[in-house]
Amino acid sequence: MNLDANNLKTLWKPVLIGLVLAFLYAGVLVKLGHDWWTDENYSHGLLVPFVIAFIVWLEFGNFERIDKTPRFWLGGGLILLALFMLLGGSLGAELFTQRISLVLMLAAIVVYFFGPRILQILVVPFVLLLLSIPVPQIVFNKIAFPLQIYASQIAVWGIRLFEIPTVRKGNVFEILPRGATQIIALEVVEACSGIRSLMTLMTLALILAYFTRAPREFGGGLDSFRNADFWRAVVLMLSAIPIAVLTNAARVTTTGVLTYHYGRQATEGGLHDALGWLVYVVALGLLILLNFLLQIVFRKFASVK
Repeated sequence: MNLDANNLKTLWKPVLIGLVLAFLYAGVLVKLGHDWWTDENYSHGLLVPFVIAFIVWLEFGNFERIDKTPRFWLGGGLILLALFMLLGGSLGAELFTQRISLVLMLAAIVVYFFGPRILQILVVPFVLLLLSIPVPQIVFNKIAFPLQIYASQIAVWGIRLFEIPTVRKGNVFEILPRGATQIIALEVVEACSGIRSLMTLMTLALILAYFTRAPREFGGGLDSFRNADFWRAVVLMLSAIPIAVLTNAARVTTTGVLTYHYGRQATEGGLHDALGWLVYVVALGLLILLNFLLQIVFRKFASVK
C-alpha cells in the first residue's frame, strides 16, 4: 500500500508536465508528425523518438552519478523564453520558431528539476531532435540550390569522362542519345542535389558516432572539447555534406551515361528509383568506412597525447 502511494507521489509530476506540454504543443506535434510522414527530406524523424528513448534508457545509470541540483531561476527563465517563442511563432505563423520552442522547453524543464549538468548526458538526444526539425523553406532553398549546381557540375565532368558530349545550363544539362536526333534535357532537382540524403546522413552520423564511442561518458559539456569521441562525431557529421553531394552527383552521372545509351527510359521508372536507393546504401557505406578510419586516427592521436 505504501509502495503504491509512493509511486503515485513520484509519478504525478511527470504525468502532469506531460499533459501540459501535450496541451501547449498539440498543434506543433501534429504538424511535425505530418511533415515526418509526408516530407521525404525529414522522414528519418519518424525513427528519431525511438532512438532518443533508447539512448536515454542506455544512459539511465549515468543520471545517478551526476549532480542533479535543480536550477529554478535558470530553468524558469528558459521556460518563460520558450513560452514567448511559442507565442511569437503562433502569432507569426512561424512553425520553425514553435518547434525550436518545444526543444528549448524540454531542455528548460530538465534544467529546472535536475540542473544543467544533466544536459551533458542528454546532448545527443537533443541534437537528434534538432536534426529532425525541418528548417524554414527559405533557408532550405538557400542550401538546396547551390548543392544542385555543385551536383550538376560534378555530373557533367563525370559524363564527359565517358566521352559523351553534354552542355550544362545552370542545373540543367543536355545530352543527345546515341543514334537519336532529339536532345534530352536532364534537370538536377532538389532530390538529386544531395539535400534529401544530407539530413538523414547527418542524423545517422551522430547515431553512428554515439554507438561506437569509447566505453566512457559521452557528454556534451565543456569536457567534450577534450573528448576524442566528440570531435570524431563533429568530423563525421560534417563529412555527410561532401558524401551526400558526391554520391548524388554520381547518381546523376550514371543517369546521364544511361540516357546516352538507352534514351529517356533511363530517367524514369524502376531503374531511376533503384539508383536512388543505391545512393543511400553507398553513402551509408562510406559513412561507416570513414567512421572506422576516424576511430583508428583518433585512437592513435589519443595514445600519442
